Amino acid sequence: MTDCARAQLLVSGGSGGDDAGVFSLPARPRLPRQRHGGRRRLILTATVAGVAAGVTAALTLHPPRSPAPRTLTVATWNMCGVRQWHCAGTGSPERKRRALTGLVTNSGARLVLLQEACAGDVAAVRRSLGTSWHTAFRPYLARDATGRATPVHCAEAAQGEAGYAILAGYPLASLTSVPAQQPTVGVTRGILCATVEAPGIRVCDAHLSPAHSDAAHPGWDFRDDQLKALAATVPSRRTVYGGDLNVSPPGPRNPASWVWPAGPYIRQRECAQTSATSRAGRPTHASGHKLDYLFTGLERTRCTVRDLDASDHSALLMRVRTG
Repeated sequence: MTDCARAQLLVSGGSGGDDAGVFSLPARPRLPRQRHGGRRRLILTATVAGVAAGVTAALTLHPPRSPAPRTLTVATWNMCGVRQWHCAGTGSPERKRRALTGLVTNSGARLVLLQEACAGDVAAVRRSLGTSWHTAFRPYLARDATGRATPVHCAEAAQGEAGYAILAGYPLASLTSVPAQQPTVGVTRGILCATVEAPGIRVCDAHLSPAHSDAAHPGWDFRDDQLKALAATVPSRRTVYGGDLNVSPPGPRNPASWVWPAGPYIRQRECAQTSATSRAGRPTHASGHKLDYLFTGLERTRCTVRDLDASDHSALLMRVRTG
């Protein structure tokens, strides 16, 4: 294993249902971007581009394609599966695997963006769902003061490496890693994108660096650069992107609003966004903050926050029209 992160693309199957919370949406005028605070010096140190070489480009073999769906339920969930990251009291690995399986079998999710997941747990769920299900996994890297980067491991040996993943009920293709600035000393998170073949949409799973995440430069903030990279990589319409962005929605009560670029909430709408000016959304974290997001250029029909009782994050589910 080099300092390059590794991506695994696995094949497997599942079923689906629906979520609740239907709302209608008006037209969307463009809004001016708000920005607060000055820029501060950042250097490009450990970038996701530097570890992108390990990402597998696509599956080489596909099972027969299913008809493209006319609607799709997408979920994002931070599993809090890395026990040493203040997750010891959030449930056992078995409980988290049952909760993830339930997002598919009970909530109807056919595309799930995962953060703080363990490779072994994701693989076990994928196998249990069947051969029509696929995963792409990327490990977190811990970078020390010498620049040496090593994968972060989950507590139990069978769980393997900790990372972020895409779980899909359709084949995944064209996997790419999005370059973005990362802490010089600390955890390298990242952005992983793929094309979901049957509905023909581009999807990106992101886990951004929280504030003060660089041990060498605790005053530096990387979220503005990471959000800009995320928003710039997606097409305007047939896309779904999000994950654990580690920031509250933009607005007068959020002093970190300046990190949000143009695009989110304007060119693409957020799961819970009910108007052009709305930035509200139900909390998704035990702290009472909204940290988890799903943005899309497709028509949204449903948005649900669901406590799975297996993490300090709730799952966010969004239904979109793809046909």
